[in-house]
Parts: sequence; structure tokens; C-alpha cells
Amino acid sequence: MRKTIKNRFFLIALSLLLLIGLTACSSPESKSETIEKAPKTETKSETKTEKKTETKSETVKETPQNITNEELPNVSIIATGGTIAGVAASDTQTTGYKAGEVAIETLLDAVPEVKEIANITGTQLVNIDSSAMTNEVLLNLAKEVNKQLASDSVAGIVITHGTDTIEETAYFLNLVVKSEKPVVLVGAMRPSTAISADGPLNLYNAVAIAASPDSKGHGVMIALNDKIGSARDTTKLNTTAVNAFDSFEYGDIGNVQGSKPYFYNKPSRIHTSESKFDISNVTELPKVEILYGHGNDSRVLVDAAVKGGAKGIIHAGTGNGSVFPETQEGLVDAQKKGVVIVRASRVATGMVTHEATDDTNKFVSSDSLNPAKARILLMLALLETSDPVKIQSYFNNY
Repeated sequence: MRKTIKNRFFLIALSLLLLIGLTACSSPESKSETIEKAPKTETKSETKTEKKTETKSETVKETPQNITNEELPNVSIIATGGTIAGVAASDTQTTGYKAGEVAIETLLDAVPEVKEIANITGTQLVNIDSSAMTNEVLLNLAKEVNKQLASDSVAGIVITHGTDTIEETAYFLNLVVKSEKPVVLVGAMRPSTAISADGPLNLYNAVAIAASPDSKGHGVMIALNDKIGSARDTTKLNTTAVNAFDSFEYGDIGNVQGSKPYFYNKPSRIHTSESKFDISNVTELPKVEILYGHGNDSRVLVDAAVKGGAKGIIHAGTGNGSVFPETQEGLVDAQKKGVVIVRASRVATGMVTHEATDDTNKFVSSDSLNPAKARILLMLALLETSDPVKIQSYFNNY
């Protein structure tokens, strides 16, 4: 085979020599040049491969922004970090990992199917463990969400978030987002490197919810483990389990099956476009502390919170928001100094009822909000007023 090819090359070279009148001594050079063509072909092939690889890498970053299907809705994903973007040392490690390590582009690469149900754009707002969430990030996130939802081209928003404080962020947005378009927070209980990571399917479901016109008007939602929960009532009930979140007292508002959200309930409390809270020009939220009640308690932490500049205190009391006597004295004194006191409960379910003593002490009761969400509402309420009667009306209606 090689001999045949060599003979053909020789005949071609000889013909060229005859045509251009070259001497016979030139034929070795022609032969050499011909032989050198093989590595040149390989180099060309390598160059093609390199270019193709570069193009693919660029496409991963640019696809969410540049390729659109006019028949699909536009969904924006805002990434903030968390376990869904977490990385562990091994694929069997589901605790002790580092959260907020994977960028939005990598998350989207893991779920290419989302591009079949929506046109996706991605924004990396922050990349943190949600236990490090700050009021500043909350404000920046809310402003970014409102800015994007103001565009007619955006059908809905998905926010990737750590599960430690996802319910707080969701409730904050539920009170300050000025749109009926769907806003869905999504996280994961296992890092992206785990064998059975729950993040990819959670993210896909969240996009399906945000892309659906049926999702409008349900307020801010949390999508985990095939469930759709309301921002107000969904809470974390387990430290590590995949089914850690539930709103078992009031029920989930829906679920996702076969890429489609199904809704069965609708939040009755004021939210999003009906809410009076506006953070458009807010640069700082009032300081509110949460104090955990227990037997043999004292007023030490109450006095420390007041000294530290707290404008409000959420007391997570025992039972129906009960307060240890010495702690009660400290809270009454704090209220007289202008600090708003909210009685909440450390118990997982049930409402804290408003009592006659609350009116006497000028305290607020938290209704059915847990201490973490009571803090969110109180921060926003303090932007409007410090009147406990008015603030109580917020807790009764939001």
C-alpha cells in the first residue's frame, strides 16, 4: 500500500518536473515536500480541535445570553451560592463540604435540559454559604429581582440559595418584590459533587415553575424535593435530610411532576405586589436581634441587645411565647427605651396568641411566624413605624 502511494507521488513529481522544465536533481526536494505534507495535515487537524474546544468553552458561558427560542419563556437565574453550589472532597461526602464554590455556568452545565423549557440567563450576585447572608445582600438581591422583573421580556426568576437561610430570604422577597411574576428560590441538601446530588433536579423544577404562566400570583416560592412551598410558611425541619423542608401546618401550595407545576393552594396573607413595603431607596435595615428563651433565663442578653443598638427584639419564648420573669423585666425596660418587642415561640408549630398583657407591656405577638421570619417582618415594619399597635397589624396580615 505504502509502495503504491509512493509510486503515485513519484509520478506526480515527475510530471511536474517535465512541465516546468526542472532538472532531475530537483525531484528529491519535491519528494521531501510531499512527505512533509503528512505532519502539516496533523497540525491542521490539531488546530481544528483546539479551535473547537475553545468555541465550546466560550459557548458554555455565552449560550444563556445569546441563544434564544422565541417560543419559550425567558427565565433569569440569580445565583447566590449555598450547598447547591457546594463541593466536597469525595462523591460520598454529604456533610463537611464547602458551600458556594461552583459558579452559575457550571450549575447550568449540569442541567442542560432547562434550555428545553426556557431561555436562560444567569447572574452571579454572590457565591456564599447562606449562613453568611447579610442584610446588605438581601437588599441588593431584592433590588436586582425588582429590576429584572420590570422587564416585559422576563417571565420569571429563579434564585439559587443555601438552605440554611433560604426561608428568611424567601420571606423577605415575599414582602418587597413588586410583581406577580413567579420568583422561585431553590437549593439543595447535598453538594453538587455527591453521588445522588439533589440540586440538578431541584434546579430543573424551579425553572419549570418560573416558566409556567400558572405560577403567577402565588408570591415567592421555595422549590425543593418536588414540592412547591410558600415563602411565608415553608421552613427547614431537618438538618441534613433531602426532604428537610415542609410547611406541614398549612400545607404546600403545589408540586412538580413531569416538568409541570401543579397548584392546589394559594397564600392568603399579603405578599409581593400587594405589600406596602418598598426598599427601592433603602440602604440599611434596622437592627433586630433574636433571643432564645429557656428555664433559669436572665435579662443579660436583653440588656446586651439594647446596648448593642437593637431597634427590635424577637423573643423566642417557651410554649405560647412565654417569658422567664427576669427576662420579662428586661424586655419591659427595653420597650420603654423605644425597642420594639415581639413575642415569638421556639416551638415549631402553632401561633403565639395576642394577650391582654401584650397590650399592657406594649408588646407585639408573632402570630404564626417563626422567630427567623418574625425578624424579617419586624425589620421592614420598623422602616415604617415603631408603634407596636401598627406593627401588630402587620403581623396579623402579612
